[in-house]
Amino acid sequence: MKTFKLRKLEILEHDKQMDPYEIKLLDGLIINREDEHDQWLVEAYIDKAYEDYFIEKQNQEIMIQATITKDTNEPATFITNIQSINKIGNQINVLLLGKIIDKGKSIVEDLLTKLVKEGYEGLELIREFKKSF
Repeated sequence: MKTFKLRKLEILEHDKQMDPYEIKLLDGLIINREDEHDQWLVEAYIDKAYEDYFIEKQNQEIMIQATITKDTNEPATFITNIQSINKIGNQINVLLLGKIIDKGKSIVEDLLTKLVKEGYEGLELIREFKKSF
């Protein structure tokens, strides 16, 4: 396993034309599990104000962009599922498990733009996106 500092976390939502929505981090880690499924674990320590959002998304796949180690690094794109939401005082810890899909930011953006223009949304958008890779 390899562990990295999570510098920035953004959510990509189909109903907002895939415009990134930044989650303000208090702290965070990202772990390449190097398992047979090529899964990554993202741990975001954030303000409790985000709790309702993540509870609402708990049974859905979430597309995220994560910037690792330095703010100047290009973000990597992942499709994730929420593993747990833990209350820690006035903050929460959200664990996301998923696969990296970043094959070049422009390729991902072009494909998502194309699929959204074709009318895909929600789970159908995610399924079609996965099929295209």
